Amino acid sequence: MTAIPQERRVVTAIPGPKSLELQNRRTATVAAGVGSVMPVFAARASGGVVEDVDGNSFIDFGSGIAVTSVGSSAEAVVRRATAQLADFTHTCFMVTPYEGYVEVCEQLAELTPGDHPKKSALFNSGAEAVENAVKIARSYTKRQAVVVFDHGYHGRTNLTMALTSKNMPYKNGFGPFAPEIYRVPVAYGYRWPTGPQNAGAEASAQAIDEISKQVGAENVAAIVIEPLLGEGGFIEPAKGFLPAIAKFAKDNGIVFVADEIQSGFCRTGQWFACEDEGVVPDLITTAKGIAGGLPLAAVTGRAEIMDAPHSGGLGGTYGGNPVACAAALGAIETMRELDLVSKARRIEEIMKPRLKEMAEKFHVIGDVRGRGAMLALELVKDRDTKEPNPEATAALAKACHMEGLLVLTTGTYSNVLRFLPPLVIGEDLLTEGLDILEQALAGL
Repeated sequence: MTAIPQERRVVTAIPGPKSLELQNRRTATVAAGVGSVMPVFAARASGGVVEDVDGNSFIDFGSGIAVTSVGSSAEAVVRRATAQLADFTHTCFMVTPYEGYVEVCEQLAELTPGDHPKKSALFNSGAEAVENAVKIARSYTKRQAVVVFDHGYHGRTNLTMALTSKNMPYKNGFGPFAPEIYRVPVAYGYRWPTGPQNAGAEASAQAIDEISKQVGAENVAAIVIEPLLGEGGFIEPAKGFLPAIAKFAKDNGIVFVADEIQSGFCRTGQWFACEDEGVVPDLITTAKGIAGGLPLAAVTGRAEIMDAPHSGGLGGTYGGNPVACAAALGAIETMRELDLVSKARRIEEIMKPRLKEMAEKFHVIGDVRGRGAMLALELVKDRDTKEPNPEATAALAKACHMEGLLVLTTGTYSNVLRFLPPLVIGEDLLTEGLDILEQALAGL
């Protein structure tokens, strides 16, 4: 590995000439439906920086959407994946199994919440994991209905588009979608009509009432929720909401699925976000941060539920690829050795007070929220009406990009700036990134 200086460096216009040349090649051959946040092309990345082909170095507040939590090219990930590449790249676990797959499942059984017997199945992407969790729940319960929540995001396959709330850009023009999907309210504290203090109790009561009356609890195979909603705007459900929904599921024989694809693996200052209120899911879906950047996903859960599908009912040619499994073992090794749970909490200690100070200075900020290294600003046109301000959000992100800070937007209303720095980022880079953000806010 070539060490990259952990510093911001802007040496050309953004984008630079080499990125512009690559953009022309991209336009000619890459489908227009594949978008990009940044106007530059990456050349190298490590720790808390991404370097482009023109030599510009960006402070990374995105981690490839919460994927490179251990940093890009983390030593243990590279070491283990390289060794596996030299041995074999593929046999298909369903044809000739291998130890790495089993080791990853053993680690997942140990790390995920709950002390009950657990099993896992490995896949390629978060959407695959969610889709398979639904398959497993339906097989186990012999029911069909699936309940999801306002502002939820679960993927881009046909079933997971049906589970996802936001139309643009995820669903528009791609229907018809899978049936037997029912959406109910979530405890979005900032926008709850009677205030955040009431959101947990009122939203859970409303959701349970709608499920009971409109679907029938006895028809529901699974309730699927992100313990900290990602693409919906980094919404942390108000306290009490998740435990109430989990209890309702347990009382009615419904499989409770925690979608931890964005929030899992130390990101929120705990191994998994559902631990915050002691919620133990029946099934948990993981991807993104699991393998240091290689494609891998998992469904982990109660052994009796995971064993419900018939032999051959779960799988996929590339699911649990041996190189990806080796990378996952390297990523988990890094998380343990560097105590990235504590690192995420330290990132919150540095970032959240600064973000709250900015909210006091700049009235375009309506809310500061999130946990660990999964933090966000919601931007509004007016604090009283809370009208979303997607225009300011896009302008703020662009201003940060031009100054060498990689940030991402999100939210049902496209008015949330989210922060997902690598958990190994230096504190000096965090502080410098926050300085750039504040300067950009001042320039709106």
